Amino acid sequence: MINPARCDLLRRAIIEHKEGNMAEFTLRIDNMHCGSCVRRVTQALASVAGIEVKEVQIGAARFATPDAAPSEAAIAALAKAGYPARLEE
Repeated sequence: MINPARCDLLRRAIIEHKEGNMAEFTLRIDNMHCGSCVRRVTQALASVAGIEVKEVQIGAARFATPDAAPSEAAIAALAKAGYPARLEE
């Protein structure tokens, strides 16, 4: 089943992308407890092509990308690093 809130988020990102802007996303991230976790999450996100990391703090990360739907790649990179994440809606 398609989540209407997620569709709206992606629709806004596509519009921003067409206007030449970077779309910004926020992820909620589990298993973060300290500064080392913040560093590892920052490195995992930075390793995804096209992602510009804006801010990482314990429990959340904000990033920008020209891609309208980068969340799956970012979530996969974080899961591989041991940090389950989900798109904030």
